[in-house]
Amino acid sequence: MKKVLLFNPKSAEKKYRIPNSIMNIAASVDGQFDWVIVDGNRETDPYQAIRKYLLSGEFGYIGFTLMPGPQLKQAAPIAKKIKEEFPELFMVWGGYFPSNQYKVVMNSGYIDFVINGPGDHAFLQLITALENGTPYEFIKNLVYRSGDQIIKNVKEELIEQDTLPVLPYDKLNQFYSIDKYLGKTYLGNKTLAYHSSIGCPFTCSFCAVVPIYEAKWKAKSAATMYKDIRYIKDKWGADAIEFHDNNFFVSEKRAVEFSKMIRPDHMNWWGMARIDTMSKFKDESLELIRESGCKMIFFGAETGNDKILKQMDKGGTQSGEQIAAFAERLKKFDIIPEYSFVLGTPAPTEEEVMAQIDFDIAFIKRIKSINPKTEIIIYTYSPVPTEGSVLFEQVKAAGFSFPEKLEDWSSPAWEKFDLRKNPLTPWLTPEMIDKIRNFETVLNGYYPTVSDIRLNDLKRRLVKLVSGIRYKTNLYQYPYEIKLLHKLWSYRQPEIQGF
Repeated sequence: MKKVLLFNPKSAEKKYRIPNSIMNIAASVDGQFDWVIVDGNRETDPYQAIRKYLLSGEFGYIGFTLMPGPQLKQAAPIAKKIKEEFPELFMVWGGYFPSNQYKVVMNSGYIDFVINGPGDHAFLQLITALENGTPYEFIKNLVYRSGDQIIKNVKEELIEQDTLPVLPYDKLNQFYSIDKYLGKTYLGNKTLAYHSSIGCPFTCSFCAVVPIYEAKWKAKSAATMYKDIRYIKDKWGADAIEFHDNNFFVSEKRAVEFSKMIRPDHMNWWGMARIDTMSKFKDESLELIRESGCKMIFFGAETGNDKILKQMDKGGTQSGEQIAAFAERLKKFDIIPEYSFVLGTPAPTEEEVMAQIDFDIAFIKRIKSINPKTEIIIYTYSPVPTEGSVLFEQVKAAGFSFPEKLEDWSSPAWEKFDLRKNPLTPWLTPEMIDKIRNFETVLNGYYPTVSDIRLNDLKRRLVKLVSGIRYKTNLYQYPYEIKLLHKLWSYRQPEIQGF
C-alpha cells in the first residue's frame, strides 16, 4: 500500500500555527494509510523535504491544502516540479483556492484532483479507490477530469463535527514540535489555533466561504472542543486560543456552555462573529463570555452604509446604526470589538465609488469616537466567484475577470489581490486606493493596534502624537512620517500578519 504525503504550504513568516486543515485530512487517513506531513512554515526548503520522502518510492499520493496568496505562491511551482519528477504520483489539492478556482487548477496540467470543500471523507475515499483500482467518479466533493471535460461532483452534506476523529497532535509532534506552533501573541505566551466549526449560515456575496459551504454550519459540541483544548494545554502548556472558525458565535447556547467550561482554566481567547447575531445575546451571556477569558471578538462590520450592506447581500438584520450601537454595548463588558470594513465596492460612477469610500472613512471615525478601543481592520473589496450573486454579476459587468492560468495567480499583483490590499478592480482608481491606504496609515498611527505586543507605551504615544493633527483634520495624503515609524518598528497589521 502506497503512503500519503500531506503538504501545508507556507502561510506566515514567523507566527505560524498548527496546520489544522491538513491535520483534518491526516486524521481521516490515520490508521488506513501511512502518512507524513511537510509544513512549508517549518522548512527552509520544503521542496527538498518533499523530494526526500518521494525518492523512497513508497509514496503514491500527495495532498495540498491551499489558501490564496502566500500559500499559492509557494505551492504552484513546487507542485509543477513534483509532477515533472514524479509523474506517477497522484496530486490532490483542497482548500479555499482550489474549491473556488477549480477550473484554473485542473487546467494547470499537473494537478489530478480537487476536493471541493471539506475533505474528511472525500480524500480517504479517493485514495482508497485509486489504491484498489475501483471507480472514484461518484465521490462527493470531488472534481476530476474526464477526457476534455472537468467534472464537478455534487456536494456532500456537512459532517457532524463530533463524529470526526481527534486530530493526531502526537504524530504531528514527531515531525514538528508542537511547542513552536504555540506562539506568543496579544492573547498569551503559548497561543493555540483551533477550529471548532465549519461554514457559516449566511450568504454574503463578498465572502469566499459561501460558494463552498452554501450557507450551512456545523460545529463541535462545547464538551468536545474543551476536551481537545485541555489536551493541548495539559501536554504542551497552551495558555490562549485563537478560534479560526468562520463564525464561532452562531449558537449562544454553545458559546455559553464552552465559556463555563473554560473559565476555570484562565485561558484568553478570540473568535469571529456577526454583529446582528451577538447583539441578540443576553447581557449575562456576554458577561460570562468575557469572564471566561474572551478578550476580543472579530466582527465583519463591512460598511456603515445600509445600501452597500444590501448590495453585499450581508443578510440578517445588520445596519449601520446597529454596528455603532453594538460597539457602545461591548464597552461595559470590556470585550474589544475588532471591526473589519470592506471599502471600494462597485458603483455606476467613479463619483459614487469615492462617495462610498468617504462615507465609510467618516463612519469608522464615528465608531472610534463611540468606543476608542474598537480595533479597525480595513480591506479593499476583492471579488469572489459567488456565481449567481447580484454583486458578482455587477463585478463582471464592470469588466473584472479572474486569471485563467495558475501561474498568473502566483504573480505579486494577484498575491496582493488575495490579501485584499490591491484588488485590481476596474472601478477603483489609483486616487481611491491611495485614499484608503493613507487613511489606514493615519488611523493605525493614531490608534495603534493593541495586538502588536512589540509596541511599548513610549512608541504608542509617539506615533499617536505624530498622527494626531492628520487624524483630527482629515489630512491623509502622503503620511510618510507615520509610514517611516511603522517601518522602523515593523508595525504589525493583524489582517495580514495575525496577532
